[in-house]
Amino acid sequence: MENIGKIFIIGLPRTGTTSVCAAMLDLSLKVAHTAYTQKTFEQAQVIADTPIFCDYQILDSYYPNSLFIYLERATHLWLPSIKQLLARMQKNILRADGGFNPTIKRCYQQIFTPFTEENIQDDNFLLECYQQHQNNVKAYFEKRPQDLLSIDISEGHSYAQLLSFLGLDVKEGDFQQMNIGGKITAWNDLKDKNKVSSTNKGRITKLYYLL
Repeated sequence: MENIGKIFIIGLPRTGTTSVCAAMLDLSLKVAHTAYTQKTFEQAQVIADTPIFCDYQILDSYYPNSLFIYLERATHLWLPSIKQLLARMQKNILRADGGFNPTIKRCYQQIFTPFTEENIQDDNFLLECYQQHQNNVKAYFEKRPQDLLSIDISEGHSYAQLLSFLGLDVKEGDFQQMNIGGKITAWNDLKDKNKVSSTNKGRITKLYYLL
C-alpha cells in the first residue's frame, strides 16, 4: 500500500461510511471521517463523507495514485435513513447566519440540489440524487476500474473485496454495524490512536485542493 496516495470513501451519507472507516482503523490506517482542515488531509490516509463525496474528482487530480471506494446501499433502506438525517440537518444547512461550516453546506446543497424542505422529504427527488451521484462516479472511473471499488457493506463478501482492493491478505472479518436506528455519533464514540480530527479545535481552514 506504500504507493497509494490516499484512500477516499466516496459513498453518500447513510451508505456505511462510518463502518468502513472503523474497518480502516482496524487495519491500522490513519482515518478521518470528514475533513475540514488542510492538516487533516495531510495526516489522514483514509478520508470519508464531507467533502469527499462531493469533491472526489478534484481530489483525484490533487492526490495522484489514490484509491476510491464507492458505497452502495439498497435504496429502500437508504431513503428513510437519509430523509431522517437531512431533516435533522436542514435548519443548519439553510441558515444564512451561521449553522454548519461552509464546506458542509456547499456539499449537501450541491448533491441534494435544490436543497429545500419539500425536496429532502421527497423519495423521488432523493432517489434521483442518489442515482445521479452513482452515475457520475461510474462514468468518471469508467476507464480506470482498477482505481475504484464499489461495495455494499451488507453483502457477506464485501469485507474480503475491500482487503483485496487494498492489496492485503484476505482474512476472516466483517464490517461493524454502526449508527443504527438513526444514530449518527458512532464515530465520535470510537477511541483509537489512528483517528484524525476533522477540525483544529472546532476551526476549519482553507483546503489547498480548492485554491
